[in-house]
Amino acid sequence: MSLEDNRREYDYGSLNRASLLDNPYKQFDLWMKQALEANIQDPTAMSVATVGSKNQPSQRMVLLKQFDNRGFVFYTNLESRKAIDIKQNARVSLHFPWLQLDRQVIVGGQAEPLPRAEVLKYFLSRPIESQLGAWASKQSTVISSRQVLEQQFSDVKEKFSTGEIPLPDFWGGYLVVPDEIEFWQGGENRLHDRFSFERDKDGWAINRLSP
Repeated sequence: MSLEDNRREYDYGSLNRASLLDNPYKQFDLWMKQALEANIQDPTAMSVATVGSKNQPSQRMVLLKQFDNRGFVFYTNLESRKAIDIKQNARVSLHFPWLQLDRQVIVGGQAEPLPRAEVLKYFLSRPIESQLGAWASKQSTVISSRQVLEQQFSDVKEKFSTGEIPLPDFWGGYLVVPDEIEFWQGGENRLHDRFSFERDKDGWAINRLSP
């Protein structure tokens, strides 16, 4: 099999300035609703890219849990690699790969820790198994086997078998406040439509980008 021959045309749709909304949050909301309506797999999944102390970028997929005019929210273990990176360098990039719609959204901005009250509210809304999983996993640390992880889960399940599961002090969330958002729509002949929103003193500057 030749990877060079693995190609297709991007002909799902197009994006022009007339159809682009002037507010990037409203444009994102529109595309997110369309992704949900299209029943694509994991429409809220996004890659979070961070840069560590050795200037090595790293990426991982997480789920977007909220977005509004403040920015984009996700939750994670505060002792994970991504959280350690963010503590050292709060600049992050988000990427939404809506490939079934020939669309991508790229967000660049600053990650800010969420207030504990907001984190607690979300944590208590999670399924019990997810709450227990947060306690069981020391995210990004080395473990010797799958059995160790499953045993840790069994231990916390027994520990919190009665009563409400408390919020771990090592678990929290981030608000990514964007200063740039790009909307990418695949086009025929690789002539993709790309528009960037960049924050300036008057709000957002909008530019079409060459593909």
